[in-house]
Amino acid sequence: MIDLHTHSTASDGELSPEQLIRQAAAAGISAIALTDHDTIAGLEPAGKEAQVQGIRFIPGIEIEISWAPPPGISGAGPGGEFHLLGLGISRPSPAFLEAIGELSRLREARNREILGRMAELGMAADYEELKALAGGYSIGRPHFAGLLVNRKIAGTREQAFARYLSPGKPLYVPKKGLNFDRAVVVIRESGGIPVLAHPMSLFVAWGRLPELIRELRDQGLAGLEAWHPSAKPRACRRLEDLARSLGLYVTEGSDFHGPALRPGRKIGFSAVNRKIGEEVLEAIGPLYTGA
Repeated sequence: MIDLHTHSTASDGELSPEQLIRQAAAAGISAIALTDHDTIAGLEPAGKEAQVQGIRFIPGIEIEISWAPPPGISGAGPGGEFHLLGLGISRPSPAFLEAIGELSRLREARNREILGRMAELGMAADYEELKALAGGYSIGRPHFAGLLVNRKIAGTREQAFARYLSPGKPLYVPKKGLNFDRAVVVIRESGGIPVLAHPMSLFVAWGRLPELIRELRDQGLAGLEAWHPSAKPRACRRLEDLARSLGLYVTEGSDFHGPALRPGRKIGFSAVNRKIGEEVLEAIGPLYTGA
């Protein structure tokens, strides 16, 4: 088994990069990509542990994209999000590092806005407390959820999201991301391939989706994450067929965050506990070397 979409404590995962790799090895994974949100801070420790464990390591990232349907594409629902995987980030370029630095600054501004909203609601906290929860890595909503649980404002992280941190709730602040064209360029010049993560999260109607994906392909998109735990198998098969018809790579991942954060997801499995086989790795393998 392999896995081309996982997260660690470097962004919003539950396990450290090293723990993630060790758990993958224990699960029989032969190749894994670490794709933390908007950061590559976990790649070095994960890569070193992968060498120890004898697992092929694919350095990656998941980038937030500023998303609005292009002119002529209708049928997009509210709340859609656009995440772009970069698989095989073997030589981060100066422009790539500048871009993720910008994302880090946008994230900090968002976090401070959430802190301001907490203060208005009588839940005052400081940034140092959040940094401690994040363990020195980037801070995100899961850390705010942990803070709310520690303060006994919420009973669980799920409750914290449901009451305070989800869209439409008092502490929700939308994320800002990169322009798609810019993200594609910095991923490619860093040795990676740009892959649309969980395409169904765009909330674009099926009648319009092929047109949109074709447009993105023409702008540099190289693959679709056709199989993902959040999608139904029928949708996954349609996405796979669409990718092949457009000459795009088909990838597959668990989007694993940890047993407590996303209890239904397991390393090496995608939709309805489907094992992720090495044939997915073979499709994109020539773009990078093994660990």
